[in-house]
Amino acid sequence: QLHLVETGGGSVEAGGSLTLSCAAFGDLYSSYSMGWFRQIQGKEREGVAIIDGDSNTDYADSASGRFTISRDNAKNALYLQMNSLKPEDTAMYYCAAGPFYSGLAASDFNYWGQGTQVTVSS
Repeated sequence: QLHLVETGGGSVEAGGSLTLSCAAFGDLYSSYSMGWFRQIQGKEREGVAIIDGDSNTDYADSASGRFTISRDNAKNALYLQMNSLKPEDTAMYYCAAGPFYSGLAASDFNYWGQGTQVTVSS
């Protein structure tokens, strides 16, 4: 079982950058696939990027080329470097953990953090 805590959200102007962090508390962190998801109020949660224990990655089209997901298994940490931010990136961002590396579906992840808000102004 994992407990996940996100930090690093905030407000930034379009074109700026932010780095989100997720601290994982629990055992066998390196065995989990990890993901970043985001949700705009009133809309479904969407996958942004995922990474498996060997650091294989996959990105949503909206994130590819601008965002980088990474993990540090020694520190039980997950990161999302976000560059060239756009107003449409404004959302609550969630860190998640799951047993499989299969895609960006939220249903594949069974541990979730509380989220950190990212706001991008034009």
